[in-house]
Amino acid sequence: MTLLVNELFYSIQGESTWSGLPCAFVRLSGCNLRCRYCDTQYAYEPGDPTQVGDIVQQLNRMNCSHVTITGGEPLLQKDTPMLVSALLQNGLYISVETNGSQDIGLVDPECIKVMDLKCPSSGMHAYNNMENLKRLGPQDQVKFVIANQEDYQFALMMARRLTSHIQAGNILFSPIHGLLSATDLAQWMLNDHVRARLQIQLHKYLWPDQERGV
Repeated sequence: MTLLVNELFYSIQGESTWSGLPCAFVRLSGCNLRCRYCDTQYAYEPGDPTQVGDIVQQLNRMNCSHVTITGGEPLLQKDTPMLVSALLQNGLYISVETNGSQDIGLVDPECIKVMDLKCPSSGMHAYNNMENLKRLGPQDQVKFVIANQEDYQFALMMARRLTSHIQAGNILFSPIHGLLSATDLAQWMLNDHVRARLQIQLHKYLWPDQERGV
């Protein structure tokens, strides 16, 4: 069981409901989408072939109870579910950050899925796998990356659909850093009494000049 790994690192989680927690990260290589605002284009590059057992050992040395598997798009690699299961067996808390185009049902339900629903400004919203909405569990999270009012209106419409089976705190509205003011998004959410969580990319405030390893 081998995965193509772009980077392994220990940092502060900047997104999701885990924001602010120390976290070990596995960034897997490859992505099937090309979002206009992508901030991890380096993950498109081929990674280092690494055995699942070796990944687990490296993460164990980081001595961190929370692990996030991200990308790129981690669910493109067929052995990602095996890595998730191996880490769960080690008693770790696991989340997978996915662009929402792949079947999240392949991943152990104990793993938290943090799933994007792509907004219009991404240029990739046609690739949203809407069947995934039926596969979300109560602990899973849905993220909207928002650049403008058109994105916001899309997110607002979808959030209203999701609140019947996803807790409001697990619906994440995230302004694109440098494109939309978090203050503006906050005011829109207050005006519309949105049942969702405002999320900023905390790592971009902590390490504004650092691209990798955060």
